[in-house]
Amino acid sequence: MTEGDDADTTREDDDTGETAEEDELTYADAGVDIDASEAATAALIGAVGETEGDYAGLLDIGDRYLALATDGVGTKLLVAEALGDYSTVGIDCIAMNVNDLVAAGVRPVAFVDYLAVDEPDERFAEQVGDGLARGAELADMELVGGETAVMPDVIRGLDLAGTCAGLAAKDAVFDGKARPGDALVGWRSSGVHSNGLTLAREAATRNHEYTDDCPFDGYDTVGEALLEPTRIYTDLLDPMREHGVWGAAHVTGGGWTNLTRLGANRYVVEDAFDPQPVFEFVQAEGNVSDEEMHRTFNMGTGFVAAVDPDAAESLADETGGRVIGRVEEDADDGGSVAIRGLDL
Repeated sequence: MTEGDDADTTREDDDTGETAEEDELTYADAGVDIDASEAATAALIGAVGETEGDYAGLLDIGDRYLALATDGVGTKLLVAEALGDYSTVGIDCIAMNVNDLVAAGVRPVAFVDYLAVDEPDERFAEQVGDGLARGAELADMELVGGETAVMPDVIRGLDLAGTCAGLAAKDAVFDGKARPGDALVGWRSSGVHSNGLTLAREAATRNHEYTDDCPFDGYDTVGEALLEPTRIYTDLLDPMREHGVWGAAHVTGGGWTNLTRLGANRYVVEDAFDPQPVFEFVQAEGNVSDEEMHRTFNMGTGFVAAVDPDAAESLADETGGRVIGRVEEDADDGGSVAIRGLDL
């Protein structure tokens, strides 16, 4: 992830025979403008009313909260379509929902899926179902139903989304706010997860097909590396509660700037997990800047918790995590992240 990587993004110009550098690719160039997306989301929230909780909607049902989260797989489905392999996208659908509940301090208990297709196909429907079942098993929750809609005038291929319900005692829900002086504990991601695929796909296919041999170890093809399913973090819930975690972040769309959802502090990340080779590949192929990579992807660390520094090492040791940094006061009071020489 150094400036030296740019040397790998040169090509021969077909007309002149001269070497020219590939244009630098950004998430917005690929088709997703994060600022515009956030503005649209804010407008929607303003119209329908804001619910309690940054990662899940919380409904007071007496002595407990009922929590709901909804999310989908996104354009990762296009990679699955290209490879004809939908066996893992159900895991992603489960993961993107339950991880948001875990970040709120809520245990997921039930899930319903929504599969929209242009035409019914038993083969990929079975593969999607197998992935959903595996994801629910990993998350230790129940699949309680779903809906399949055939809409050829609306959908090309398929779209997969779902809604997850969770329950938590009122004193068990994280307050969602980090304090200056807190330690940051992080846990490794499994890869790209299900965020930033629009940028990752655009970069990966500049010079490759999804079916091309993977240029790094661990996968047969480029597409297989992008399809690595999202890690599920429900196993962290009890240890985080036991160690007094009061805020957590699921590192998704927006990359490392997700930490500022824990409050307008400065998050100093000094020992994040190294990015997997897939990120180096995406960056080199797309000539993507370090800042853009960290604003878009998890870059090797998929989940972060803020906790009293006295409890941080114990939590990390017990769960296979790592103390990755600390929380400081932010001079501008707007929230910022410092990581790998970048200010986000």
